[in-house]
Amino acid sequence: MPNQMPAVALAAAPGRRQWTVELAQQIERAGFAGIYCASFGDGLGLCLSIAHATNTIRFGTAIANIYGRHPLDMAQSGAYIHEISGGRFVLGLGVSHGPTHERMGLQVGKPLSDMRAYVEAIRGTGTQFGELPPIVLATLRTKMVELSVEIAEGAVWANASRSHMAASLGHVPADRLHDGFFIGNMLNTCIDDDRSAAEAVMKRALTGYLMLPNYRNYWKEAGYVDEMVAVESALAAGDRDALPRLMSDRWLSDVALYGSKKDVLDGLDAWYDAGMKTPVLVMASTRGGQNKAFEELFAAFK
Repeated sequence: MPNQMPAVALAAAPGRRQWTVELAQQIERAGFAGIYCASFGDGLGLCLSIAHATNTIRFGTAIANIYGRHPLDMAQSGAYIHEISGGRFVLGLGVSHGPTHERMGLQVGKPLSDMRAYVEAIRGTGTQFGELPPIVLATLRTKMVELSVEIAEGAVWANASRSHMAASLGHVPADRLHDGFFIGNMLNTCIDDDRSAAEAVMKRALTGYLMLPNYRNYWKEAGYVDEMVAVESALAAGDRDALPRLMSDRWLSDVALYGSKKDVLDGLDAWYDAGMKTPVLVMASTRGGQNKAFEELFAAFK
């Protein structure tokens, strides 16, 4: 068993929202370090429910899309949840991705300047809506890490490369690392003694991310140039089906946790050793949906 318990990701799918809130209560009772909610299914709404349904666990958004709400509205909602929860709420903000912007019909600017302006607008409300929650920025590459140090209380990655974590954290001053600065990573996880079956699930989970240029650029920076160039060639040829076989074992084991309970717990320890304070497990299962994935999670961390 790792020396620290990880956090867990949740999303409230339509028709399963009450189940998800009850699951949050189970996660708290099991002693996990936190619950972080995706924008899918209304992450802020889920956070409000978690605030009422739990007592001690830290929770937050990972992430809320800044283009989906006016910053004053975000400040008001964040301050409300922060107060109702007794200060347990963390507001994770991100710029999302091109396909999401297109689906929403958005014309967006540059990620860094948009994020800076958005956070400034939230901070500009002062105490108008009550005390604001800590703000954490979704990040991948150096400039957003540096911005998180400058204007926020933490940074959260998704599908980060463990071998590249030390380089990323090199942009966070040592005093910030020791003063409560949040360091998190959304980490796709599948627990199964059949490692090849778990590997297949992880490949399916990560296929969509490989189609996003910002992720490919990050993974190139992390040392996976050959893999990402091969992926780009396949995408240019319209061959999306080739992506799973282009995911090297080296790359996949660096960005995901999968395999037996021992494999996953050992991998989690390696993440802590790499400087990750709060791994956030995004659970999947080879045997079923979310019910089964969380059964496997609870069994592994008894």
